[in-house]
Amino acid sequence: MVLRLNACARALAILLAAAAAPRSAAACPGEGACQVDGGSYILDLPQSAATGGETGQGVPALMYLHGWGASAAGVMTGRAAMREILQSRGYALIAPQGMPRAGRTQNDWSVEDRIEHPRDDLAFFDAVLEDAARRGVDRDRVLLAGFSRGGSMVWDVACKAPGLVRGYAPIAGAFWEPLPREGCAGPVVLFHTHGWADTVVPLEGRPIGKVMMQGDVFAALKIMRETLGCAGRQPDQRESAADTQRWTRSWQRCAAGRIDLMLHPGSHVVPGDWTELALDWFEDRLAEGS
Repeated sequence: MVLRLNACARALAILLAAAAAPRSAAACPGEGACQVDGGSYILDLPQSAATGGETGQGVPALMYLHGWGASAAGVMTGRAAMREILQSRGYALIAPQGMPRAGRTQNDWSVEDRIEHPRDDLAFFDAVLEDAARRGVDRDRVLLAGFSRGGSMVWDVACKAPGLVRGYAPIAGAFWEPLPREGCAGPVVLFHTHGWADTVVPLEGRPIGKVMMQGDVFAALKIMRETLGCAGRQPDQRESAADTQRWTRSWQRCAAGRIDLMLHPGSHVVPGDWTELALDWFEDRLAEGS
C-alpha cells in the first residue's frame, strides 16, 4: 500500500512539474542551436506549435536580429520579457547568429556599408526560415525585427528582398552609406522605432572610422516612400502622446505597402512595451491582408 501511494505521489509530482514548466520547447538538439547552410540559429517554440498552431499551418514568429557584437544566445537570455510575451501570444522566437568579418571577433551582419562581409545573410535568413518552417513556424506569418546593427540589416532585407517575410520592424538602425538611392524592390510594410536622444545611431547618422557612415533615417524613409508610391512627404496620420512623449507617423496612402514610424524620447534602447506594440501592428497588417 505504501509503495502504491509512493508511485502515485511520484506520478503526481511529474504531472505538476510538467504543468509548471515554461510553455515552450527547444526545437533543436543540444543547447538549442539549429544548424543550416551558412550558420546557426536558436528557435523557441510556443506550446501551440505541438498541435500545428491555431490555423493548422504552424505558428507565427518574430525573427529577431541581435545588435553588433551580440549573439543569438544573448537574445534568448537577455530578452526574457520579450520571450514571455511571444509565448503568451503563441509566437515563436527565431534568433539567427551573426558572423564576425575577417580579423574581428564581434558578430555582425552583412549590411551594405562599403565593408566586405563573409556571408550572404539574405541566403542565410532564407535557409533559417525554411528550416524553422519544417519545425513548426508558419513561413507566411513572420515579422523580421532587429536592434541597432540588426535593425540596419532589417532595412537592407526590406529593400532587397521584401518578400522574404510578411513584415519588418527595425529598431534604432537604418541604411548605412551608400544609400540605395535608386530605390528598393518593394512593396513592404515597415514599422520603424527610434530614440530621439540616440547618440549611438543618431537619427541623422554618423561616421564610424574613415570608411563607414551610418545613414540618415529620414533619408531612408524618403527612399521607402518613393519605392512604395506613397502619396506625399507628409504622413497620412500623426499622433503625439504627452504621457509617453512619443511621436508616431504613418504613411498609408501608398500604391503598395505602408510605413509607420515611432519616435520615443529615449536613447539607444528597445522600449519596454515594444514587443506588444510591434505584434499588435503586425497582426493589424495580417488582418488587412498586407
